[in-house]
Amino acid sequence: MEQTINNIIDSTSKTLSIQVSLNGLSFCIVDSDQHISVIKQESFGVQLTPEQVLNKIKYTLDNDQDLKENFSAIEVMHQNDLYTLVPKALFNKNLIKEYLKYNIKVLETDFIAYDELEQHGIVTVYVPYTNINNFFFDTFGSFTYKHTSTILVNSLLSKEKNSESSIVYANMNQKSFDLIIIRNGKLVLGNTFSYETKEDFLYYLMFTAEQVQLNPEEFTLVFLGYITKESECFKIANKYVRNVNFGNHSQKLKVSQDITPFESHQHYVLLSHF
Repeated sequence: MEQTINNIIDSTSKTLSIQVSLNGLSFCIVDSDQHISVIKQESFGVQLTPEQVLNKIKYTLDNDQDLKENFSAIEVMHQNDLYTLVPKALFNKNLIKEYLKYNIKVLETDFIAYDELEQHGIVTVYVPYTNINNFFFDTFGSFTYKHTSTILVNSLLSKEKNSESSIVYANMNQKSFDLIIIRNGKLVLGNTFSYETKEDFLYYLMFTAEQVQLNPEEFTLVFLGYITKESECFKIANKYVRNVNFGNHSQKLKVSQDITPFESHQHYVLLSHF
């Protein structure tokens, strides 16, 4: 279920979307015609605590002139590995903590949220950054929030709904990557792995493919996110997987001429819910 917190907010025609992780922060501004007027990304270089990330957000909001105007809608996307994907047929919101306890250590004080992917019969159960949600409520009054995996899985399943092949998507972030495997239009696996080296990345990719019985000579590996052909992860994957390429958005993005050009696979999650 999309999580919405309501209060009072000034009415304009622009939407502010912010993607938050412990390693970086990115945001974009989109008008009512789905025209992207601003898109920016900052890498922290190291992994911060949620409290330190909140300080980064406060500083950005105070000092970036693009964020000084009022917005009709504000969307926060929580990017972390504190989540799991549950078939909706097996989901019971009264047992919400049970779904996470095998993947992560769940504290008694943790607030657990969930997003529903109605079209695909999937529920994302996750731990959002509560301090960041509280700040946005206190500052803006009304906003919605989701987990980034919800947006990613929904977009990719919609894109591949008529596919009859096996496709492995690797959505690359600063210190982690999301691995989404789709076979014959159905979700086989969705997980997030932390990595430091290209060998780490290759190990998780090949081990996961083996577990779901995929042959690197046959499946297609599609890269999304912060990666180029010059990246070490791309180069090593290209040695061991026969078919490697980059993904793109289903619809052509309308981008302001003032924005520095970027490849269509970059900022994939941030721009996938418009």
